[in-house]
Amino acid sequence: MASESAAAPHPRPVDPPPVRRMVPRDRDEPHRVATPLELFFDLCFVVAVGQAGRELAHSLAAGHYGDGLRGYSIAFFAIWWAWMNFTWFASAYDCDDVPYRVTTLVQIAGVLVLAAGVPRLFATQDLTLSIAGYVVMRLAMVTQWLRAAASEQGEARRVAVRYAVGIALCQVGWVVVLLLPDAARPEVIPLGVLCELAVPVVAELRKQTSWHPHHIAERYGLFTLIVLGETVAAATVAVQSAVDEHEELGRLLPVAVGGLLICFSAWWIYFARPVHEHLHSSRQAFVWGYGHYLVFGSAAAIGAGLEVAVESAVHQAEISATAATATVTVPTALYLLTVWLLHSRHTKTGLAQALAPTAAVLVLACTAFGGSGVLAAGLVCALTVAVGLLLHSREG
Repeated sequence: MASESAAAPHPRPVDPPPVRRMVPRDRDEPHRVATPLELFFDLCFVVAVGQAGRELAHSLAAGHYGDGLRGYSIAFFAIWWAWMNFTWFASAYDCDDVPYRVTTLVQIAGVLVLAAGVPRLFATQDLTLSIAGYVVMRLAMVTQWLRAAASEQGEARRVAVRYAVGIALCQVGWVVVLLLPDAARPEVIPLGVLCELAVPVVAELRKQTSWHPHHIAERYGLFTLIVLGETVAAATVAVQSAVDEHEELGRLLPVAVGGLLICFSAWWIYFARPVHEHLHSSRQAFVWGYGHYLVFGSAAAIGAGLEVAVESAVHQAEISATAATATVTVPTALYLLTVWLLHSRHTKTGLAQALAPTAAVLVLACTAFGGSGVLAAGLVCALTVAVGLLLHSREG
């Protein structure tokens, strides 16, 4: 996929026209690839992913499991949902003119505001900055949908208007959340999430927007790459800091090796087979796209877990070695299972079909090894890749 994207010509000029009609892109457009603006968009969003991962690591290491997972799920939903909505909209309507670029940059500014509010969200449940950044991102999407509505006719126009109205109403709801007492927010936030998730369902009830299968598959693949890169970076910094402070490389080496094997295997398993050929209908693609909340969230959580495992190895975590290992093995198992559900089960047969679910169970079992569990989980993941290659060669 990466080599194909690199070789394909860029579909839009570098210098955009001042204004272009925002009409649907052709679903069968050849050489449709991610644009530099989309790549920049992803990189900036991963700043927020990194913030959420770091705060999750601090909460887990301190034994604050409930608060950490609650804050992480809220922050990651906001990041993922804004990213996903933009990605599908861009696949349908990317006109790459000046207003489109400026509006996208406003969304980037919004996610950076959200990222700045993540530490407060975890520490004191202060949602002000996070919601402010989220509302900025989503109101920018409202303007994009209004532009699309102005260029459409008939049912397609009504779809765009329903998107704009639905998103705007949800943002009013999030502002109202800030006015509620702190005790009432945990009960209202899930309702707001459900309203956000309902917008595409209601908007596209009668007609689906256009999207490009290869473009969508590439966009999700690139974001997975960047999240895995952030995971490796977070674990590397944690190991480096621990070595500098405690000079206990022998204790950290198993965690470092196991973590690398997990990350390398996660990349290999995700990109083992191209998936765009299986995104035939909007229903299939939406289930696949929504399911990536768990793919992205678990991939980022692996990095947080590795930070906790490093702190545990040098006796800085306030939890047991087994609990610290679980912060790595649980998201790794979730990643393996989710990727299997979304990707592998469509492309594999026979014994290969059961490989990823079996690996997920074995990775969870590695939790019982305590301090050496991360290395054991890494070896299981590497073995899974090796067995998969062997089975694939026999099929060939």
